[in-house]
Amino acid sequence: MDLDIERLLRAVERTVSSLEHDGQAARAVTLARSYATTVEDLWDAVTSAKRIPRWFLPVSGRLELGGRYQLKGNAGGTITHCERPSYLGLTWEFGGEVSWVEARLRSDGTGRSRLTISHTTLVTDHWHKFGPGAVGVGWEMGLLGMELHLTQPKEPKLDGATFHTTRVGKALIVGSSAAWGRAAEAAGTAPDVACAAAQRTTAFYTGDTVVSD
Repeated sequence: MDLDIERLLRAVERTVSSLEHDGQAARAVTLARSYATTVEDLWDAVTSAKRIPRWFLPVSGRLELGGRYQLKGNAGGTITHCERPSYLGLTWEFGGEVSWVEARLRSDGTGRSRLTISHTTLVTDHWHKFGPGAVGVGWEMGLLGMELHLTQPKEPKLDGATFHTTRVGKALIVGSSAAWGRAAEAAGTAPDVACAAAQRTTAFYTGDTVVSD
């Protein structure tokens, strides 16, 4: 598939912010982009068990307030907030650690809607090593999946197991990792630290390059 990588990278707004969660230092990684659809349709794509696998990952569980969900081969958790069609909150439980995800939806002009995803994680060794790109790049792949689902609903979904090995996939990962490095720097991270974390993130997602610490 031929994709306009520069357009896709420009379409995403990226911010990193510092905060506390239950008295512990945390960081919120936030992505936002606009889609040519209604808020109601976008909400359905974000919350429907039938549609989530078409742009993200297969999901099981009870997709309602208080219910638990499980993404195949990835995170699970509890749905903590559900305000149709504008706000969804859930825990993100993976690898023995818990973080928190929020999705906000709103109108973005005639015939368009904006999706904003914030992923809040505690500041751990993992954060120091990879920075915001650890979750930011993954969510960015999801935002791409959403665009393709909304604009080409009858086309096969990108193969998540091999996309990172393709020319387009690698280019998107490299560009996204670098953009998250710049977002980290804008949030106060030292340039050399942000750059090194971005390089480790690229290596993690592509599997091509081993970057020494």
